Amino acid sequence: MTKFHQLTTTDVLDELLVDEKRGLSNDQVKQNRQLYGTNKLDEEKADPMWKVFLRGFKEPIVIVLLGAVLLSLLSSLYAFNIQADPKHGMEALYEAIAISILVIINASIVFYQEMSTKKSLDALKEMNDRTSVVLRDWEWKSVPTTDLVVGDIVKVKMGDFVEADVRWLESSELQVIESHLTGEPDAIQKDIHPIEDDVQLADRNNMGYSGSTVANGQGVGIIVGIGSNTELGNIASMLQNTVKKPSPLQNTIKKLTSSLMKVSGLIIFLTFAIGIIKAGELSVASITSVLSTSISLAVASIPDAMPIVLSIVLTIGATKTALNNGLIKSLNSVETLGSTSYIASDKTGTLTQNQMTVTKFYDGTNDHEVEGLGYDINGSISDSTGQFNNHSSEFLKGAVLSNESSVKEVDGKMKPFGNPTEIALNVLGQKAGVTKESLLKQSELMRTLPFTSARKMMSVIIKNDGGYRLYTKGAPDVLLKNSKNVLIDGKLQDSQHHEKFTEIVDGYAKKALRTLAVAYRDITQHQAETGSVEELEQELNIVGVAGIIDPPRPEVKQSVKTLNEAQVEVVMITGDHAQTARAIAYDLGIVKSKNARVIEGAEIEQMTDDQLFNAVIGTNVYARVTPEHKQRIIKQLQNHKQVVAMTGDGVNDAPALKAADIGIAMGITGTEVTKDSADLILLDDKFTTIEKSVRNGRMIYANIKNFMRHELTTNVAEVSALLFGLLFTQSVGQVTAGTATLSALMVLWVNMISDSLPSFALGYDVAESDIMKEKPRDVNESVLANHTWSRVLIRGLVMGLTVFFAFTMAARAGFTSNQAQTVAFLTLVFGQLWHVFDARSSKSIFRRNPFENKHLLLAVAFASVSSILVTAIPFFNTVMGTAQLPFVVYIMVVFLPAIPTLVLSGIKEIFGVKIW
Repeated sequence: MTKFHQLTTTDVLDELLVDEKRGLSNDQVKQNRQLYGTNKLDEEKADPMWKVFLRGFKEPIVIVLLGAVLLSLLSSLYAFNIQADPKHGMEALYEAIAISILVIINASIVFYQEMSTKKSLDALKEMNDRTSVVLRDWEWKSVPTTDLVVGDIVKVKMGDFVEADVRWLESSELQVIESHLTGEPDAIQKDIHPIEDDVQLADRNNMGYSGSTVANGQGVGIIVGIGSNTELGNIASMLQNTVKKPSPLQNTIKKLTSSLMKVSGLIIFLTFAIGIIKAGELSVASITSVLSTSISLAVASIPDAMPIVLSIVLTIGATKTALNNGLIKSLNSVETLGSTSYIASDKTGTLTQNQMTVTKFYDGTNDHEVEGLGYDINGSISDSTGQFNNHSSEFLKGAVLSNESSVKEVDGKMKPFGNPTEIALNVLGQKAGVTKESLLKQSELMRTLPFTSARKMMSVIIKNDGGYRLYTKGAPDVLLKNSKNVLIDGKLQDSQHHEKFTEIVDGYAKKALRTLAVAYRDITQHQAETGSVEELEQELNIVGVAGIIDPPRPEVKQSVKTLNEAQVEVVMITGDHAQTARAIAYDLGIVKSKNARVIEGAEIEQMTDDQLFNAVIGTNVYARVTPEHKQRIIKQLQNHKQVVAMTGDGVNDAPALKAADIGIAMGITGTEVTKDSADLILLDDKFTTIEKSVRNGRMIYANIKNFMRHELTTNVAEVSALLFGLLFTQSVGQVTAGTATLSALMVLWVNMISDSLPSFALGYDVAESDIMKEKPRDVNESVLANHTWSRVLIRGLVMGLTVFFAFTMAARAGFTSNQAQTVAFLTLVFGQLWHVFDARSSKSIFRRNPFENKHLLLAVAFASVSSILVTAIPFFNTVMGTAQLPFVVYIMVVFLPAIPTLVLSGIKEIFGVKIW
């Protein structure tokens, strides 16, 4: 691939067969369009809507539920056609319909999320119907940007967009902002000279890139890349080729579902074997009878409502995150935040404000501190005595007059125009009450000597009642070489006293401040009117220096500290210079040493993947990096089994955001493509929102774990109650030996109503402990690790045994089969309603205030009342097989099921038994 920045302008024109005076001919335009394509990004073919909808059925737990639907339908057909048992047939059919509705609802939620949140590359593809000025057949003309071809010669001026990758042929004070690619806010001075070295994109001063904006001057360039063959197109390609990894929660659910499938299969086998043994014979009648029971037990073992309840719990988490100004685009990202162990952050616009600001200046008499960050013109100025006086007059005049920027109020907000560094000086002047407009009311601007990269200075000539004066601003070292005197302690002193000024400049640099000096010189009328630049910019009197920085966001330092306490590493990845990056990282607490290691992009280029793998742990600052470098860093951190969040606001950040486990974009300053690639959008652009989102993510995972523990405990109780009935039920009174402990619809009611509603109310729980003092969870750890499985089994078995005991006691008391099943049903309902309060804590029921979650109280109240009503209303008696009970029995089934939960929690609390 031709490296155009290394070629001379003549070589570039020859390479592309273009006449600089004529431009391309119409025939050449057609040929080049056929050869290189059009100035559009490649479009990723979108899946049809039906395919997007069917994705909702691919989740493992949904596949299991579809299996449950099939089993229920088979059970229904068997009951209708073989057993001639329409009651059982209808129960199985109702169950199949209910589970099908849940599956469709869950698929619909997934479909809605896909269609409403994933726009992918739309922002990159949209060219906004802009036009470009192009030279064709000796004539400059305006054409749509999509009509541009390789070899076209284009002309740009201040305010224009660069619509393709170009090699500059002419440059007149041309300054271009490329922050969308480099991440840095400064406008880059462009020239036409070839660069021998193979430098990074940010240092290719003779090139222009698609999507950049012209901040100053004008230029002419020849197009060398269009559409997908631009640097912007390269990012689009990287986005298309980046595959999003499944979230830790998705991996956890996948493992859990696999276990549930194995358990269901084992239950079918054991139940079938036990049934055949009890039947005492191997016949068609015994096989079909036992198979029906086996199917019912398998269905009972599956947490039917898990997918939709999980989606609801995650939605609750997304809502809580939104209240903290974080917009979640993917529900699974809610939990991923809680697993995050590394936050890799872009510097400009994320850790800093992307608004150059003068924070200190020396006016030849005093050192001054400037309050107020960014483009806000409000902010006090004070010296070491806490005062601000007129010693700064010449410094401020020079800073404001030799300045072509402006800051104006647009729609109620201050909007900057021009070079970011000049804007910083303009804002400083307004804070001090000095504006260019007010100064020019008392004097006349005669000449402007524009900035050039060769001189590194800009000057203006002012005429007033006192005569003629030249004001200059530029790099301090350059002004020192051209100076006669320096204002020190209020007195102009000759070059022998430059040391103090140099010390001030060096001191600012050590604080990561960029420095800009201001000088003046009184001249004659003849010099003002006819003097050359070289003649005028000599024997200057330096009157001060400004310290400029893209300031850190004020809330970041505390957030970094909090994240570090939570054992979450914060890493800065920036396109800025290593010294600036290190200084800001130290100021924010990202690194603890002023000499901390910084890995630069050029070093990454020389590293193999293994070398980078060994370097990423322990390195917290990366400088002068490209989008490809960011992806490599993230990949190697992920290879260390780290869960990586990446933050950013520019187009250059988008591929890294998509490659990360969770991408975080700035909502205010972020580009559209960055937001489209992200999982979390910060609506207030505050880094502290990330900290709050991590806290919220950890809390949501804890709530999900509690909900799953409760769901599975209930399933174990259902299965064990049915198994105990299969093994031990004898004909007693009106209850025959073949009567199941619970009917299929009773099990479905428990799963859908009395279990699921309280379960998702757990999503409203606040954190149980100081979760930001704990380390991130191991993403490979099961959601049921740390004795959770044993707790589920023990409490589920005890609850199931209680249900079977209640069923047996009712039978012995002379109740009918329906009444005995109803007693068992309500015992199960209230057993798991008492248990849900215990499920709120990893310790015991006595560690949580039962009244702090009002949503849970309402869900429990609704489940309690509705469950009693389905036993008292005749319609439900017919449909579900329930029966009315004596009042005293209702009292007993409400309160007696609390005993197992209270006893087990008491033992755990007193003796610290971890297994339950």
